[in-house]
Amino acid sequence: MIPLETYKVLHILGVLLAFSALGGLALTVANGATKSTSSVRRLIAITHGVATFVILLAGFGALARLQAHGVLQGWVLVKLACWVGLAALVAIPYRRPALARAVFWSLPVLGGIAIVMAVYKPF
Repeated sequence: MIPLETYKVLHILGVLLAFSALGGLALTVANGATKSTSSVRRLIAITHGVATFVILLAGFGALARLQAHGVLQGWVLVKLACWVGLAALVAIPYRRPALARAVFWSLPVLGGIAIVMAVYKPF
């Protein structure tokens, strides 16, 4: 069996990758890049996809190691909603470049909520 600590490290690595990809995307678009002019678009998309997969895989692996079977607790659902939101944010900047800065600043908010849920497990 894979130790819980390994899942935690993988989860955090996935988060770092996701934030790097989304931050790079938001800043690239905020500086005037479009789908056709962005040379890093594919790299950002691949990094974001891999990161999202690693986050979910490691997160659910850690839940299995914590023996959190059955109905998901409230803090897990809030965290899952944060990560689904982060996964969806990749589509916004190129479709609505005016929202690129808002996407950039929403990253720490969603990340902070996920951190609070993981650390304090309020419900």
